[in-house]
Amino acid sequence: MTDPAPPVIDVRHLRKTYAGPEGTTKVAVDDVSFTVGRGEIFGILGPNGAGKTTTVECVAGLRRADSGEISVLGHDPQADPASIRESVGVQLQESALHDKITVDEAMRQFAAFYEHPSDVEELLRLLDLADHRGVQFANLSGGQKQRLSIALALVGNPQVAILDELTTGLDPAARRATWDLVERVRDSGVTVLLVTHFMDEAERLCDRLVIIDGGTVVAEGTPADLIDGLDGSRAVRLRFTPDRTDRALAVLTALAADGADVESVNRSGSEIEVTGTRKVLFAVVQALAADDLVPEDVRTVSRSLEDVFVQFSGRTYQDETTAEVAA
Repeated sequence: MTDPAPPVIDVRHLRKTYAGPEGTTKVAVDDVSFTVGRGEIFGILGPNGAGKTTTVECVAGLRRADSGEISVLGHDPQADPASIRESVGVQLQESALHDKITVDEAMRQFAAFYEHPSDVEELLRLLDLADHRGVQFANLSGGQKQRLSIALALVGNPQVAILDELTTGLDPAARRATWDLVERVRDSGVTVLLVTHFMDEAERLCDRLVIIDGGTVVAEGTPADLIDGLDGSRAVRLRFTPDRTDRALAVLTALAADGADVESVNRSGSEIEVTGTRKVLFAVVQALAADDLVPEDVRTVSRSLEDVFVQFSGRTYQDETTAEVAA
């Protein structure tokens, strides 16, 4: 029997603290562990300020950890950051170039840093930048700047690419185009470590992921397994004509009081949301049919990684993210 291939990245019990005000200590990363297999898109997901960027900066050898062990392609980036420099490309959220440097100049300047760089022309084509090679950085759109930052992370012909919050600030079309690009990068043979606070991004792109909250891993697995592992409750949303909404609400509220499959009923305008067991939709349809009530619209509510976060952290993900951004 063949032994499984060793992980490309192996992080064990990583811890990083910073000095806070008046002699206090802020724990940014606390006992974080995960592994990344070759050819994966592996995600580190969590709200702003959760410790995601600090984690990948330690993995890349850009920041010194307080304790823990890190292996990247068999090397220790903490003891010898230079040992992974040719093999790991990094795109950080705050990175920027001089306003007047052109796309082509930036690519060729960065390529000169490496012994065996990627083909610049091929990268420009891969990232849809060939037609913008003479454009200065300041004149690029947000999506083009992000594509250029990814190209610079790949110009060293790395085996691993670390991409940090690469779609922040992009419009929906540019975000979807960037997602397609990340998948193309993975398909070219590069292992991707993706940092994001966007749930939909992680669910779309990641083969596996860890969810980090307050510097600690609270969940790990594939997006599908994490969602399937949630408690068995389900939700149904129904919309009625104004003249039937009150009557439908009364029927469903009575069902919640008497039926084992319905747990709660909440109204918002002409829409009613009913939560319960896996049989909640069947119970709702039966009760409405018995009272000759036909909804205008019926939708089941899909579970998401946001529900996973709420279950493990006990608070709403959007509220946490908003609070971090406001701070």
